[in-house]
Amino acid sequence: MSFYEEKVEIPFGAKHLDGIVTIPDAVMEVSTAVIVTHGAGGDMNFRHLVSLAASLASSGFLCLRFTCKGLNLVYRVKAYKVVVEYLNNIKKYTLQNIFVGGRSMGARAAAATVLQLTETGEDIIQGLICLSYPLHPTKQKHSLRTSDLLLIVEPPVLFVSGTADEMCDRTLLEEVIKKMKAPTQVHWIEGGSHGLAVKGRQEKAVLGEINAQVLLWIQEQI
Repeated sequence: MSFYEEKVEIPFGAKHLDGIVTIPDAVMEVSTAVIVTHGAGGDMNFRHLVSLAASLASSGFLCLRFTCKGLNLVYRVKAYKVVVEYLNNIKKYTLQNIFVGGRSMGARAAAATVLQLTETGEDIIQGLICLSYPLHPTKQKHSLRTSDLLLIVEPPVLFVSGTADEMCDRTLLEEVIKKMKAPTQVHWIEGGSHGLAVKGRQEKAVLGEINAQVLLWIQEQI
């Protein structure tokens, strides 16, 4: 299925957030949308996000990816909530399902956004997608970033992480998942680093595996 892209400027206080909406061509009414954002570095044009957006749109889903730079998590969560509200209020789409996610710090921001929205009774998010969730700082496995994850009751959560991720020890993440209240799945990229690079595998193949898992999981939820 073909798709096209639209650049958008999302009002955010006195400024705006840059975004790109990837839209399937042949679908009259798009009912499912996915919002994604980048990690501590980079922007919405990070190749993993671009690849995922194209894969989603090729399968009939809308994808909005946006840029929000900075290391202040509170600021990024505030921005993420504004993006969710922006997409939910676009009248030309008849959205029934909105999924949120991100890569690394973007996944942390998405998780905190989900928790805040559900705590205020806003039942508009159908799933949380965490790509390379930074469970702990490098070489600091004692310092877990789990406060938001453990409080989420719904919606369901998908983790996609590399088995060699220096910021997400496999054993620790699996222990955290056992404690989580939300329905949770994890897909491990064998040999994958925090950037989901795998020695001996082409990046295109790895991205294809990631995209396929995300698509399958979304389809299961809806």
